[in-house]
Amino acid sequence: MATLDNVIADLLAIEGANGAAIVDIDSGMALAAGGTPGFDLNVAAAGNSNVVRAKLRTISDLELKDEVEDILITLGSQYHLINVLKGQGNSGLFIYLVLNRVTANLALARHKLRAVASHVAV
Repeated sequence: MATLDNVIADLLAIEGANGAAIVDIDSGMALAAGGTPGFDLNVAAAGNSNVVRAKLRTISDLELKDEVEDILITLGSQYHLINVLKGQGNSGLFIYLVLNRVTANLALARHKLRAVASHVAV
């Protein structure tokens, strides 16, 4: 079990990472955040909680028997990855990772994000 500060440090160690946060889906509040993505991570955390809630609601409305693993938002200069955490103590949380589109390897970043996410416990 890793502390939230250690999780943020591990996320920021991913090549191309500019910012990271662990966010409560319901409130949009960042439980931990770090990095310098060029914008307010707390505002982004709150906004992205709306994205996650909307997707979860849509899955429910469609009566799909499936779960969100991650959500990718592609901007001109950045990738924004959202990984919905699962497991005991993690329900209702997601990891928000901001990557520089030029310096990040998206496939490797997603792989490393999943590895870090598997060690998160709150």
